[in-house]
Amino acid sequence: MDHNPLDDIDRCILHQLQLDARQTDTEIAEKVDVTSTTVRNRLDKLEDSGVIQGYRPEINYEQAGYPLHVMFVCTANPGELESLTEQTLGIQGVVTARDMLGGERNFHVEVVAGTVREVEVIRNELVEVGLRINSSEVISGTQVQPWDHFYPQTGPDAGQDNTDAELSADEESQS
Repeated sequence: MDHNPLDDIDRCILHQLQLDARQTDTEIAEKVDVTSTTVRNRLDKLEDSGVIQGYRPEINYEQAGYPLHVMFVCTANPGELESLTEQTLGIQGVVTARDMLGGERNFHVEVVAGTVREVEVIRNELVEVGLRINSSEVISGTQVQPWDHFYPQTGPDAGQDNTDAELSADEESQS
């Protein structure tokens, strides 16, 4: 894709995926007002170009039997970040590794575990691969929302997503 890879249709499709990535091409097409073939072609293009990098479930780790959800804030040698990322993701219990721009606390590692002992094992493995741990924090919750830039900014309902529009319609019908 070129330097401005997204048009309004692409942004609408991305917004719909952020609201619910389990929607079918047909469901997205109805909301974006294009054909399901257009949605499929656009999704293929967005995937091939690397704009869409995957579809992942949001997991409630506590409900899945991993009540400890911890963020390790670390310092890594900037020249070794690629290698450290690969090694870190190979550690049992690591679910996310984030490279941060500059600074001392330049590598964040999110882990899940069933016991404090498992967290300690993961911590020791992080140190063994070459990370210096600055702090660790227990994550009690994470909320994610769709980035509103992907919502079409034209028309009378600019700034709203379908969920808000449906809610308003439901509220009006109950009045």
